[in-house]
Amino acid sequence: MIRSGFWGVGVLVLMVCVGALHVRPAFYNHTFPLSDVKINAGPFRQALQLNVEVLLKYDADRLLAPFLREAGLTPKKAPYGNWESDGLDGHIGGHYLTALALHYAASGNEACKSRLDYMVSELRRCQEASKNGKGYIGGVPVSGTFNGRSINLWDEIRSGNTAVIWRYWVPWYNLHKTYAGLRDAWLYAHNVQARQMFLELCDWGVEIISHLDDNQMESMLANEFGGMNEVFADAYQLSAKPEYLTAAKRFSHRQLFDSMARHVNNLDNMHANTQVPKAVGYQRVAELTNDSAYIHASAFFWETVVRKRTLAFGGNSRSEYFPELNKHSDFIHERQGPESCNTYNMMKLTEGLFRMDPKVEYVDYYERAMYN
Repeated sequence: MIRSGFWGVGVLVLMVCVGALHVRPAFYNHTFPLSDVKINAGPFRQALQLNVEVLLKYDADRLLAPFLREAGLTPKKAPYGNWESDGLDGHIGGHYLTALALHYAASGNEACKSRLDYMVSELRRCQEASKNGKGYIGGVPVSGTFNGRSINLWDEIRSGNTAVIWRYWVPWYNLHKTYAGLRDAWLYAHNVQARQMFLELCDWGVEIISHLDDNQMESMLANEFGGMNEVFADAYQLSAKPEYLTAAKRFSHRQLFDSMARHVNNLDNMHANTQVPKAVGYQRVAELTNDSAYIHASAFFWETVVRKRTLAFGGNSRSEYFPELNKHSDFIHERQGPESCNTYNMMKLTEGLFRMDPKVEYVDYYERAMYN
């Protein structure tokens, strides 16, 4: 996401510190639960303890405010400012669910579990009161104007007007955080209600994109959309419903996917933060289907980023963009260097590739990225 604000960075750091490795036995039977790992004294233990302190300083009702507003319910408190009231309303709420879930799994902290359960129950109220279709939950401000008329974002998308998405910043990117947060609330914190809410939100998403042909879909995906292909792949594994796998593939963005599957390196000057989550989704589809194109796309993306676009400490890109291969001097001249969110998603991709093909180079990169 272009330019991380304080709140986004704070929750992301929590996820990085707690989430490695993202062991999810509900999906991966050969892995062990995160709760089986106990961290002794040292920097990681210190980070774990700091996570609790920071997480519990957030006000859940302020994070929930955008969701309640969009559902036509009365928020209990005013929302946070900055991006949480300026077009990305609600995106931190999804991150927060994931951070709470991961930390509860890693530490067993009951305050985190209680906070998570409260968030889920309030989001369920929003889902039941949804004014944007059955199953919807989101803080995205959907009202607006287009060509002098009042519009609703999702109604416009349903009608095939995908150009309207650019008036709403990055709505799928925003909504992806809610998808992932609900998934993680179930996977890591065992909140059964979150599982049902996640699948209902997936059904809503399937219905939305069912109205779009392939050209309209590709046009819409030029706008940053996070890891929507990953969450639909997860929903497919969770439910075995083929429409979720179809949705995961439709969200895979052919512009990047086709090049990576053919081992064509087309990443020069591309927005790095947008591309990495797509590759995480390619890996999940590959893992569930053994589709050779998705195997090649995810593995080649990792190879070209790690071997040709990554600095010694494991980070990549500058000012959120991949430099041209012959312009690595940009890393010296540009003030804004690699970001932790990119490294975090590269670690997710690495972990997934390692499950499929346990190469030592994957572990080597993961260790380097985690420590730095």
